[in-house]
Amino acid sequence: MTITKLQRTVVDALEDIKAHDIQVFNTTGLSDLFDRVIVASATSNRQSRSLASHVKEKAKEKGFPVISVEGEDTGEWVLVDLGDMVVHIMQPAIRAYYNLEELWGAKPVRVKMGAEAAARPAAATGSRAKPPGAIKAPDATRLSPGKKAAVNPRRRPATGGAARPTITALRRVRTAKSAG
Repeated sequence: MTITKLQRTVVDALEDIKAHDIQVFNTTGLSDLFDRVIVASATSNRQSRSLASHVKEKAKEKGFPVISVEGEDTGEWVLVDLGDMVVHIMQPAIRAYYNLEELWGAKPVRVKMGAEAAARPAAATGSRAKPPGAIKAPDATRLSPGKKAAVNPRRRPATGGAARPTITALRRVRTAKSAG
C-alpha cells in the first residue's frame, strides 16, 4: 500500500463528512516518524468526532493500520495516527491558535478534492460542471458582518486538558521542530 493511496483514502473520508479547508503536507524531510500530515477543520465537536471515526473506518477498510486516535472525548482537536500519516481534525479557533500549517507547511501536496475530481470528467464530456476551485471551503478567518473573531492571540483556548493530543503527538511535534 502506498502513501498516495492512504492520502486519497483519508481525503475522501474527510470530504464524505464535509470537512473544511483540508490541507496535505509532505513531511518526509522534516520527520522520520511520518510522511504526511493532513489538517482539516470541523464546524462542531460532534463533526470532529465523526470525521475521526470515518477516517479510522475507511483506513481499516482499505487495509491501512490505525495506530491510535486521541482527543475524541472532547472533539475540539482530534488526532488520528495512521503510521505513515497523521490527521489533525480541529475546530477553527484551535486551528488558528496552534497554526500547524506554519510548522508542517514547507511542502504542501496538491490533492484533487472531490469537487475537482468530479468536475473534470463532466467537463470532458461537455456538460456544464462547475470549474475546479469553484466550490471553496469556508475560511476560518472570514467572519460574517458584525461578528467578532473568537480567537484572542494572547490567550490559549479554553479547551480543558483532554482536547489536546497526548504525549505521543507532542513528541512528534518536538521532533519535527528540532529537525527543522
